[in-house]
Amino acid sequence: MIHRLYTKNVSRLLMLSPLIFSTAVIAQTPVTPMKAPSSEDLRLYDIAEAPQPNRLLADIQTLVNFGTRHTLSDPSSTTQGIGAARRWIKAEFERISAQCGQCLEVREVSANVSGKRIPNATEVVNIIAIQKGINDPKRVVIMSGDIDSRVTDVMNATSLSPGANDNASGVAGALEAARVLSQYQFEGSIVYAALSGEEQGLYGGAQLAEYATQQGWQVEAVLNNDMIGNIEGINGVVSNQTVRVFSEGVRIAETPSEAKERYFSGGENDSASRNVARHIKSLADQYMTNLDVQLIYRLDRFGRGGHHLPFNKAGQPAVRIMETNENYHRQHQDIRIENGIAYGDVIEGVDPMFAAKLTALNAISLASMAWAPTPPKLVTISGQVSADTHLTWQPSSSSSVTGYRVYWRLTTDSEWRYSRYVGDVTQFTFNNLVIDNYLFGVAAVGNNGNTSPVVFPGAAGAFFSQ
Repeated sequence: MIHRLYTKNVSRLLMLSPLIFSTAVIAQTPVTPMKAPSSEDLRLYDIAEAPQPNRLLADIQTLVNFGTRHTLSDPSSTTQGIGAARRWIKAEFERISAQCGQCLEVREVSANVSGKRIPNATEVVNIIAIQKGINDPKRVVIMSGDIDSRVTDVMNATSLSPGANDNASGVAGALEAARVLSQYQFEGSIVYAALSGEEQGLYGGAQLAEYATQQGWQVEAVLNNDMIGNIEGINGVVSNQTVRVFSEGVRIAETPSEAKERYFSGGENDSASRNVARHIKSLADQYMTNLDVQLIYRLDRFGRGGHHLPFNKAGQPAVRIMETNENYHRQHQDIRIENGIAYGDVIEGVDPMFAAKLTALNAISLASMAWAPTPPKLVTISGQVSADTHLTWQPSSSSSVTGYRVYWRLTTDSEWRYSRYVGDVTQFTFNNLVIDNYLFGVAAVGNNGNTSPVVFPGAAGAFFSQ
């Protein structure tokens, strides 16, 4: 009986053997897994080490030596005042360009201005140096600093006003970043800008924002550097280990219809500017040591302003990069000693090592964004009354794009917590991830280790006008 059952089962097994064999072959056929590209660019480690404190200090000293750089100071002197300062900055950009085979196009962007704090028509002149991208020259990232300085009386255009930290340090940073990054070529363009008229009413930034629109630039990010050299706070803290990055949450350029959309779908904490700030922090965490980027979720310091605001008003992503511990005795002050306290923005209050560190932060951020693909456009999201969340986006035209990475985080998280590489596609569905409980975004991934900033869906997070 046992023998007959065994024979019967063997016969059935032999009859099924082709199917079993075929199934085994299919199961063993290797499936090529999708492989995410490298998430780091080794060149950025070199760039992070490149800025030189001695060159920054020399540039700051040169700017201090012009006596005052007040917007209303003498424009014609060769040694003193705003005119001498901006001509020296232009000549320095031209010298840097000569050393890289004329890789920088140096321009003056100016306008005659009158208004608040400028009672008589005055020419306000910005100096910019454009390092054109080789594949996507209209896509632009900008690093700016402010030329002008002031003392206690904002209308005093003649008194000694060295403006060493505020803001010769920012202009020196832009010059040094140009020296470092002009040794490389990028897919997108980098603009190094020395802006005028900041203390009198943010005039220079408004001019450059308008100029960018006239030139048809797609401004991906503006890094406004305003005071990057002081490490001694009025609160007694002395530290060269932290930096603040300020950014708007809700776009100031938002239209009423866009505000209504955001009200129901979210995005109060996800403007393009805010995601640029998050991107800067992620780059610092990867490529720099001994520097903690503090994301300040506010446009600027309480009740104060800076030259990134005009760009935000023009709908262009912009952030402010600056020291963490401010010393108000050294800001907007006549030079004097009063009750044993030294007042004035003199060069002794500048730490060149710290200025070099923050210049490096700018340089790796500019380089990474200029090497990375264009941030995705037309990012949309859907999934209401569903267990799944669906994202779509327009494919990037960048030659370096290799795919896309999707991001998500809890609505209470301040930074992107989770991400997943999804390949060279234009849509992705999060199965069983309810749209109501998370925030989502998409970034373009390059074949060189660089990723664009994350783009939040809809107008609330868009980088370019759509």
